[in-house]
Amino acid sequence: MYVPQLDYLKSLFIVLMILFHLVYIGDSYPYAKEVVYTFHMPIFLILSGYLSSEKKAGKQFIGSIWWLFVPYAIMETGYVLGASFLPVREDIGELSLWMILKRVFIDPVGPYWYLHTLLVCRIVHYAIAKSVGDKSSPLSFLIALGICLWGISEGMNLVNFGYAMYFLIGIGIKKCKVEFLSIFQPSPWSIIPLVILCSRQENLLGLKLSGIVITYLAISLSLWAYPKLSERIKRTTYVIGRNTLILLLFSPLFTMLSRIYLPLFMFDPSGCCFALFTVTLTISGSFAIAWGMDKCGISQWFFGKEKVLSF
Repeated sequence: MYVPQLDYLKSLFIVLMILFHLVYIGDSYPYAKEVVYTFHMPIFLILSGYLSSEKKAGKQFIGSIWWLFVPYAIMETGYVLGASFLPVREDIGELSLWMILKRVFIDPVGPYWYLHTLLVCRIVHYAIAKSVGDKSSPLSFLIALGICLWGISEGMNLVNFGYAMYFLIGIGIKKCKVEFLSIFQPSPWSIIPLVILCSRQENLLGLKLSGIVITYLAISLSLWAYPKLSERIKRTTYVIGRNTLILLLFSPLFTMLSRIYLPLFMFDPSGCCFALFTVTLTISGSFAIAWGMDKCGISQWFFGKEKVLSF
């Protein structure tokens, strides 16, 4: 059953991701960036776990993983190659085939780590589901999945176990057959503990208990605001929410491009004009790329489908 609030949440937090991937905004508002980084990707992982399906046939599941891996691998490789020549904050290391393979399969750099984590979590989730079938209770299933994710984190260092736990939370909600909106209750009062927790920097880490609470409160407050939006704004958030993969993949092209025209916006020291222009450009530009790929038939080879842009 379609739940429009989920697309709304995805749209809200993908916009926050784009906003604080802008170096100028992140440097101008470092504390706000730290707050947003505490919850925005954990929320995506919760939603990804909740929306993951273990009912797919093997061939269908392999296809879905492959066509998530292909665009991820291409964009991560492009990021690594570009970062070898352009100034970035990550230490890429000496460019070589091994280094590229390591970044794609083991230790991604840049904004694509989320897709790498998602791929690993989905594969492990599906493998456990097919191994135990419907014989296990939700609790035993979650324990088995948690142990496997922990083992992969500790033994192979493929994922950060703290972030994988957010995916596990989403799986747990789905496995227990509980409605997402019944777990995350909308409330304007969420803002009080949210502000209190976010006022202390030591709480701003998604991998801590305080980070989990902040994540819950951010969802609760966002859902409270949802009914107050106009229908036009809601429809816009649905479109953005249905196309978050496109924005995850292509937004770095525009956030890097923004460094070129940043001097044109120095008349506004707050960075608001720069941020508004760049976020709008990033969303519309990413959609334009996807639309062009659909029209030229490239999406079939890049995403495994004739059309990737969804309205």
